[in-house]
Amino acid sequence: MLRIGFVLTPGFQLMSLAAASAFEFANLASGENLYAIEILSESGGLLANSLGIPIVTRPLGTPDQDTLIFGTGLDLAEPPPAVVAFARDALSSVRRVASICVGAFVLAEAGVLDGRRATTHWLAARELKARYPAVRVEEDRIFIIDGPVWTSAGMSAGVDLALGMIEKDFGADLARAVAQRLVLYQRRGGGQSQHSALLALSPKSDRIQNALLYARSNLRSALSVDELAEAAHLSPRQFSRAFRAETGQTPAKAVENLRLEAARLMMEQSRHPIDVVATETGFADRERMRRAFVRAFGQPPQAIRRNARTAT
Repeated sequence: MLRIGFVLTPGFQLMSLAAASAFEFANLASGENLYAIEILSESGGLLANSLGIPIVTRPLGTPDQDTLIFGTGLDLAEPPPAVVAFARDALSSVRRVASICVGAFVLAEAGVLDGRRATTHWLAARELKARYPAVRVEEDRIFIIDGPVWTSAGMSAGVDLALGMIEKDFGADLARAVAQRLVLYQRRGGGQSQHSALLALSPKSDRIQNALLYARSNLRSALSVDELAEAAHLSPRQFSRAFRAETGQTPAKAVENLRLEAARLMMEQSRHPIDVVATETGFADRERMRRAFVRAFGQPPQAIRRNARTAT
């Protein structure tokens, strides 16, 4: 059984513990006690989170867990010295050390992230980079693995990080089963952007939302205005006017962004040839996809894939 310790500080965000559910469901899905969860704090006893809800914790001792995951509140003040010292000792005592959201500041203060790639919530990434210049901060990643050190973006990304750990420990089938039990719409890989093209559009009406969901599920299709308008149950003229009013973009631009997001994910996380990626995401040919990548990311698809492989 692998012992997972969550190290919390006063005023921690309750979502820091969302990742614990992934390990719990790994036990349920496998029918075995694969993981044991321990909640730790500097002094032990009752520890209140940011909502004032107390939780029972054990005091810090000698790090002897398999994995330690650090979670904090949203305050970027210097973390408690005892927690920092515990994190510093942990790297040589446990198999994995991780942080959720701005918990990365604890690991950075402890020197655990020096010379390593790391991420945190995009709102705090520049502060992490400014305060700890020895850390190789990547602002736009869901989670990053650098040797024994894992870091994740915002609180919900901690679930993605936990699923990544489950896959490393017990395989992709179990991680997929856990994601299904958690009713996750999409299991996100570590290399995926923190920013969602669909979320950025934020349509107000169900009709435009349905059209976008249709587009994302049918990227191989031409996705003409007529096709999207039919999915929205509007005339093409009504659809184009409503789409621009609600999203600030033309349907063509929004579809290209959805294609880019899907194609980048495939380039980073699969071994499919570039021609296959271009076909599957609706770019039709590799040259059209290459031009779109250079416009959007400043790099061709081959460079995106090469960087992703170097990072793993």
